[in-house]
Amino acid sequence: MNRINLASQTCVSPELFHAKVMGEQDLPGVLVSALEGPAGVCEEHVGDLQKHFRLITMQEFMGNKTQLGPKIHAVYIWGGKPAIDRELLQGLPALKIVANSGAGLDHLDLKLLASFGVKVANTPWAVSSPTADMGMALLLAAARRVVEGHQLAISPDTEKFSTNWLGQEVTGATLGIVGMGRIGYKVAQRARAFDMKILYHNRKCRKLEEEEAVGATYCERLDDLLQRSDFVMLAVSLTPQTHGLIGRRELRLMKPTAILVNIGRGLLVDQDALLEALQTGVIKAAALDVTHPEPLPRDHPLLKLKNIILTPHIGSATHQARLQMMENMVESIRASLDGLPIPNEVLLK
Repeated sequence: MNRINLASQTCVSPELFHAKVMGEQDLPGVLVSALEGPAGVCEEHVGDLQKHFRLITMQEFMGNKTQLGPKIHAVYIWGGKPAIDRELLQGLPALKIVANSGAGLDHLDLKLLASFGVKVANTPWAVSSPTADMGMALLLAAARRVVEGHQLAISPDTEKFSTNWLGQEVTGATLGIVGMGRIGYKVAQRARAFDMKILYHNRKCRKLEEEEAVGATYCERLDDLLQRSDFVMLAVSLTPQTHGLIGRRELRLMKPTAILVNIGRGLLVDQDALLEALQTGVIKAAALDVTHPEPLPRDHPLLKLKNIILTPHIGSATHQARLQMMENMVESIRASLDGLPIPNEVLLK
């Protein structure tokens, strides 16, 4: 009786309604954080995701682990959520893959996932260009004091503009890129258009033809890059080796006119050391798309400085990039469930 009433409300026959409901139940279950809100998946993507999967929220799962756990074959991580730990994995006996939005994997325990036989895929190609764009936007904004200039221009106290209110030149300056992976290389391509001299520090050299294409010079020692650069951009992944990569010693190696840009992860930088460096003139300025934590506490002293630009981790936050991320994740999940090679599978090193 209830089924017939529901079918009549949706203007379809009871038979078609029953088929639709059964079809939804037959779709592979995918665990998501939520379907709406700041911790949920992108609401624009829900309809497309539901064409392929039965989306099960963390709230639903926690309320009925016994029944729903065996039906979940994949976890869809959007914005770092849901968090995955051993207890969650033990409740997902049919789990085959974790699909992660973005390139960074520091929030995932890859060895733990591998011990449960779970594959991991991410979306590095989708985020490379927009994050590189963001890096250059921050560099330019910090160099030319765009945010300060905006505030000056709109301030009710402004009566005239000083001709001696100056920024830093970008064209012809030296940019040091720490981390010459996909994102770092795209930053170099963009910087080349500004006739910047490009230095880079990486685990290994790029191919000679790749260096020549962007005019990049390899610095085996990070110290050399820091001492020679007018701008230092962090585009490296967070690992135990890169945690706290830029501290007091490293900041003091930089030029007093230098600007630090971070589009990697907040924990790459010792924030207390950065605060001190910005307050005392050890470096000129900083522009950060990432901090630790995110957001910073509202009383954090970094928020009170004029020589810093902070953005809310929006390196990949474009409609186009987020759509590609979703499509890549769907492709990886479907390949895993069909027993096919997984695009962008992350292999444990």
